[in-house]
Amino acid sequence: MKYDFIIIGAGVVGASVARELMKYDVTALMIERENDVCNHASLANSAIVHSGHDPVPGSLKAKLNVEGNALYEQLEKEIEIPLLRSGAFMVAQTDEEVETLMNLRDRAKENGVPEYRLLDREEALKQEPNLHPDVKMVLDLPTTKVTYPWEVTLASAENAIDNGLDFKKATEVTGIEKTNEGFKVKTNKGDVFKSRYVINAAGGFSDKIAKMVEKTPEFEITPRRGEYFVIDRHMEGFVDHVLYPTPSSKGKGVLITPQVHGELLIGPNSEFQDDPENVDNTKAGLSFVRKESMRLAHNIPFNKVIRTFTGVRASSTHKDFYISESKEAPNFIHLGGIDSPGLTAAPAIGRYVLEEIIMKKETLLENKDFNPYRKKIHQFHDMSEKEKQEAFRFDPRYGNLICKCEKVTEPDVVHHINRSVPGDTVKGIKKRSRAGAGLCQGGYCEHNVIHLIARETGKKVTEVEYYDEHSNILKGETKVKK
Repeated sequence: MKYDFIIIGAGVVGASVARELMKYDVTALMIERENDVCNHASLANSAIVHSGHDPVPGSLKAKLNVEGNALYEQLEKEIEIPLLRSGAFMVAQTDEEVETLMNLRDRAKENGVPEYRLLDREEALKQEPNLHPDVKMVLDLPTTKVTYPWEVTLASAENAIDNGLDFKKATEVTGIEKTNEGFKVKTNKGDVFKSRYVINAAGGFSDKIAKMVEKTPEFEITPRRGEYFVIDRHMEGFVDHVLYPTPSSKGKGVLITPQVHGELLIGPNSEFQDDPENVDNTKAGLSFVRKESMRLAHNIPFNKVIRTFTGVRASSTHKDFYISESKEAPNFIHLGGIDSPGLTAAPAIGRYVLEEIIMKKETLLENKDFNPYRKKIHQFHDMSEKEKQEAFRFDPRYGNLICKCEKVTEPDVVHHINRSVPGDTVKGIKKRSRAGAGLCQGGYCEHNVIHLIARETGKKVTEVEYYDEHSNILKGETKVKK
């Protein structure tokens, strides 16, 4: 099949570009090598919608960070993503750090950050009593928010698909051929898709995709790993703001970040590595995160940790975001080196690609049928008592509790299985409904989820996958008569 556009990668950037494209009368396909959207850098990060105080003035990061932060307010209304308007405190504990804080205040002004102010020690501790007592000054950044990166990506992808986008998951691009009409994109499934444009949003693999059409790409991915602790949501309120240390040449440092579902995220460290897929935790990395976080706050409840994880950032040799049409292959658009603040910038990146690259070459007609709205599933645990009673009367299955920790019911899971981007794996349901995301991490509910997926998809329970293709959990029954 021939398309106007093919997007490689279904992370938050690819999904944001796809949604922006579907506002126009075009045909488009999004290809993702993983078995779901939002699997790598887009998922495993701090979930912060940064204010824009940190990027170098005049850079694409600075421009798209501030613009993206503002666009999240619109996304919340249109595609119902969660936003926690936490604000952020950048903490200084030495005279040298105070001086850096003053410079970052000036940078925030230059970058166009709409709100910021300096607070003294007394005011900072009044608002955040668990701050480390050595605090001297903080830079208050009220426009900082926290979201759920998975939901942002899923919502953008669902809205794009509902407006006509084609989507292929578990499909890896194995080759790209430049033709007179555009490109032929080959996959591991034996498909060959034709397109006038290709948009490379492959994250940590974007340099590998670039090498399929260029002899000498202008950027190379230099993956950076970051490790995190997740603290149980019953400690919600330990801090109300995102807490940053004063940054150094190594990066933003170890943060303390309240999450939209109530958990507390501690991390990350920042270590370069060769493999963009290595997400193993390390004893040294987690020890560093723990030690550094205690410089920000005291009495951190590490005895309430429910899990750890590692994310890999798609940093590059270009330093800034690399958003450009290929110099060797016209109509091939690179979105490379989208590391922090990539989550924040994603909706602005979508607009930038359309307005600053594509529409300077093409006249695109408006899609008059485009519907910018996407309704999320109103889950049982988010309902008022009156809504719960009405839901149960309408569908008694709401009385079947699938996940005790997160209060997820049978209809909640069933609805996610049957969406336009279906949650048809165990981890896919965990990401969508939070069944398995609580204190027991799936010990109680995983078997319930497997049986619901099997029932709704017509699969055998032995065919239900954990997440990746062929990641089947069950092989057969054990308690059967022979």
